[in-house]
Amino acid sequence: MQDFPRITKAVIPVGGLGVRFLPATRTIPKPLLPILNVPVIEYAVREAADAGITDIAIVMSHGMEAVVDYFQRQPQLEEQLKQRGQYELLTRQIELASLANITTIYQDEPKGPGHAILQAREFCEGESFLVIFPDDVIINHPSATQQLIEVYKERGGTVIGVNRASEEVIPTKGIISGDPVSENVHMVEALIEKPALEDAPSNLAIVARYVLDNGVFNHLATENPGANNEIQITDAIAALIGISPVHAATLIGFHADTGNPKGMLEAAVHLAKQDPGFSNVVNELLNS
Repeated sequence: MQDFPRITKAVIPVGGLGVRFLPATRTIPKPLLPILNVPVIEYAVREAADAGITDIAIVMSHGMEAVVDYFQRQPQLEEQLKQRGQYELLTRQIELASLANITTIYQDEPKGPGHAILQAREFCEGESFLVIFPDDVIINHPSATQQLIEVYKERGGTVIGVNRASEEVIPTKGIISGDPVSENVHMVEALIEKPALEDAPSNLAIVARYVLDNGVFNHLATENPGANNEIQITDAIAALIGISPVHAATLIGFHADTGNPKGMLEAAVHLAKQDPGFSNVVNELLNS
């Protein structure tokens, strides 16, 4: 078996105005909105760190600095917790600052997800890397990231997370076609961003998790705008087909799109039902 280089870097784009969460996002960046008491961005950073990622670039627009500040030490808070004797809570706050080395990268113009990833080219230093779009919260053990990395370890190249989408969802997603090479893995032959239903080659939709060959940057740097007049990561990955391996892994686990209030509620209910401190309350409310 070929020994592919270990993945140590992750790129997490967090751009967007969060208009679907107004008025809450007037002053609070959307990635800091909580599922119960944990911000969405923490789920993404923990997922990466738990899978062995040591360095994370958060790509954001100006004015979202609070997202990165969340993962810094908070001396005043820590001192207050220490004085109150809340040492378990204090330990958890300190741990947040040691999950990974966090780098801030700015995307000055909102030109799409592929353009956001392109801003991290220098950060990735020629290495293959992980991408997590944090709005999509996926809960499972092993995590979505770990599932992709396991496929990468076996096959190298690029590995895309996918799941099976309903007909109404297909025109809003990137869709892959290809032949299965194992139970949950396909060799990708083509990708189409937001196809009309009749043009979709399958119902396998891309889901916000990627291990990307560094060669993707060569295509992002010269790419013309695609769907929604944006630079799309899907188009750049499609350009890699035939140059390096591209596989899709069907992800296992609970999935919610927390980029909208419905998905945020779904995630909160799911996690509350798993929590002994909340499960009885949730069950009582749902059955009332």
